[in-house]
Amino acid sequence: MKEKLFEIPLNDAMDADDECLFCFLERKAEQELMDFVLGSCASYMESDTREATDRSGFCRIHQKKMFDYGNALGNGWILKTYYKKLIKEMKEEFKEYAPGKTSLKDRLTGKTGNGNSMAAWIEGKEKTCYICDRFSEIYERYVATFFHLYKKDSVFREKLEKSRGFCLHHFADLCSGADKYLNDKERKEFYPVIFQIMEQNMERISGDVDWFIEKFDYLNKDADWKQSKDAVQRGMQKLRGGYPADPAYKQR
Repeated sequence: MKEKLFEIPLNDAMDADDECLFCFLERKAEQELMDFVLGSCASYMESDTREATDRSGFCRIHQKKMFDYGNALGNGWILKTYYKKLIKEMKEEFKEYAPGKTSLKDRLTGKTGNGNSMAAWIEGKEKTCYICDRFSEIYERYVATFFHLYKKDSVFREKLEKSRGFCLHHFADLCSGADKYLNDKERKEFYPVIFQIMEQNMERISGDVDWFIEKFDYLNKDADWKQSKDAVQRGMQKLRGGYPADPAYKQR
């Protein structure tokens, strides 16, 4: 069966034999977005890109990753226009802000009545991130494609049944996706399969962690490490996703 373009990332991720197919996709997509924002293509110099980054900003996690990426000048240009837009908005907020009266009870309990508009404005800024928002759009397509392949590609399904499963974080998305993309009959078939995959692989990881600890007993110093040398980072990934042992992704 000929592979379609939108199916390639999912099949590549499945063939990577990772602890979580979606962690693999997430890392690759995030790195591609970092390259787009700060890489040699210099998209940060394009007015439409800067308008988008000025509008959304970046979350704390991606600001740190952008700093580690290594393009100080690119980061500087992004900050330059973002600050100008932010300061303009901030001045407008300051001009319109009027402190509301709070009762003694509210002050004692820490409640602020109808809320503080200044705090709400800042909280709104912190809810958006150019990279997170772009990835969310990509990620939803990945989930949809996963179920598309699961339903129509027997080879993909066979690989899934032999795979390492998923981290808990992405497994939750998979369960939500099943309710969205599968009908009642398909869900009844899907959940036993995916539950077995998860149970087997969580037990596998738990066993690797157990043996990793046992290897520090002097009685086992000459024993084979088996699959446990990287059990800690894989065990962490399986619980929350991501790659704890990854070095910072840098400009190439």
